[in-house]
Amino acid sequence: MTMPNFMRTAATATAALFTATAAHAQEAAEVAAAVPNPGNNAWMMTATVLVLLMILPGLALFYGGLTRSKNMLSTMTQIGATAALAMIIWVMWGYSLAFGDTTYEGTLGLFISGGSYFLAGTDASSTAATFTDEVISKYVFISFQMTFAAITAALILGATAERMKFGAVMAFVPIWLTIVYFPIAHMVWAGGGLLFEDGALDFAGGTVVHINAGVSGLVLAYLLGKRRGWPQEPMMPHSMTLTMVGTGLLWVGWFGFNAGSALEADGSAGLAMINTFVATAAGALAWMVIERLAGHKGSALGFCSGVIAGLVAVTPAAGNSGPFGAILLGILSSAICYFFVAKVKAKFGYDDSLDAFGIHGIGGIVGAIGTAVVYQPFLGGPGDGSTALGTQFGIQVFSVLVTIAWAAIGTLIAGLIVKALVGLRVTEEAEVEGLDISEHGERAYN
Repeated sequence: MTMPNFMRTAATATAALFTATAAHAQEAAEVAAAVPNPGNNAWMMTATVLVLLMILPGLALFYGGLTRSKNMLSTMTQIGATAALAMIIWVMWGYSLAFGDTTYEGTLGLFISGGSYFLAGTDASSTAATFTDEVISKYVFISFQMTFAAITAALILGATAERMKFGAVMAFVPIWLTIVYFPIAHMVWAGGGLLFEDGALDFAGGTVVHINAGVSGLVLAYLLGKRRGWPQEPMMPHSMTLTMVGTGLLWVGWFGFNAGSALEADGSAGLAMINTFVATAAGALAWMVIERLAGHKGSALGFCSGVIAGLVAVTPAAGNSGPFGAILLGILSSAICYFFVAKVKAKFGYDDSLDAFGIHGIGGIVGAIGTAVVYQPFLGGPGDGSTALGTQFGIQVFSVLVTIAWAAIGTLIAGLIVKALVGLRVTEEAEVEGLDISEHGERAYN
C-alpha cells in the first residue's frame, strides 16, 4: 500500500525534526561539556596567585636577605622586573611557542608549537583541557603557566646576584626565554614534545623550572666571573630575618606550584599537597642534622636551605609519589645539595652567589631522577607497574641530560649575545658602592 503524499511529507518532516533535535542536543551537550568546572577553575585561579606569591614577595625577600645590604634593592628589583617582562613576553609569543594550537609536523614539533601569537583567537569562552574530561578557562591555564615562566627566569638571578647589570638582565630575559625556556616547556609538558612523548615524568617542573634555572645560573656565573673579593672576603647574608620570611612565603606559594599542576581540585592535587608538606619538612630537618654532623650548629640558613631543597626535589614527584617516597626525596636532596653548596662550589671555584645551581639545579636533578623510583607502587607511588623501574629510570635520566644540555648551550648563546651588545657586569666601582645606588639610585636602608 502506497503512503499518501501528505503522510510521506509529514514523516519526512518528523524525521528531519528528530535529526535536527538530536544534532541540537549533541551540540548542546558539547557546549555544556566545554564549560569550565567552577570548583576546578576557582582552584586554578587560586593556585596561579599562589605562584605569584612565590615570586613577589617570596623569592625577592629570600634572595634579597641573602645578599649584602648594599645590594638588597637591586636584587629585589631585578626579580620583580624579570617577572614582569616574562609575563608580557609570555602573552606575546611565549605561550604560542610552548603550548600553541598549531602542531608542527616532524622534528620541529618536538621542540616548539606555533600559532596563537598575542593569544589570537582566545576569548573568555575559550577552554583548556585538564588530565580528565574536565576543562578550565584557557585564560586561567595561560596565566598559571605564565607564572612558571616568570619564576624560572627570576630563579637564575640567585647565581648572578651582586654583579650583573640591570640592563643586561633585561636584555638577557627575552632571549633566554625564547631559546631556552619555551622549547623546554614544550618538550616536557606539551603533546608532541620530545620528552612528553618519551614518557618523562615531571609533575610540576623539576626539569622545566629547577634544572633549567640552576644550570642556566651556573653558566651565567662563569660568564660573569667571581664577585670582587670572593671567596677571601666573608659575604654573609645581611638579613636572615627577611630570608626566613621569604622561605615561608615560598613554601606557602609552592602549594599552588605543585598542587596546582594537577589542573583540578581532585585527589591528585591532594597527593601533591601532602607531598609538598612532608618532603619539605624532611628536607629542612635533614639539612640541620647534616650541619650538626659536620661539626656546626643547626642554623636558620640551613633550615631555609633545606626547605628549598625539599621543595625542589618533590616538584617533579609531587603527584608521582606517595608521602613516604616524598620524605625520602626531601632527605636525599638536602644531603646532596649540602655537599654541592659546602664542598663542590669551593672545589671548582664558581661563584654561584645564592646557590641557585647548588640547590635548584642539583635538587632538580635528584628529584627528576628520583621520581622514577618513588613513582613505583612498592614505595606507595601512583604508578600501575606498566613501566618497569629500569625503563622509567632511563627515561628520567635522558630528560635530565637533554635539559642540562639545552639550558647550558642556550644560556651560553644568550649570555654571549648580551655581553657583546651591552656588557654583563657592572664596573668595579659600582660593585664596591653597591648595585642599589649604582644601578637604581636608592638604598634599602637609610
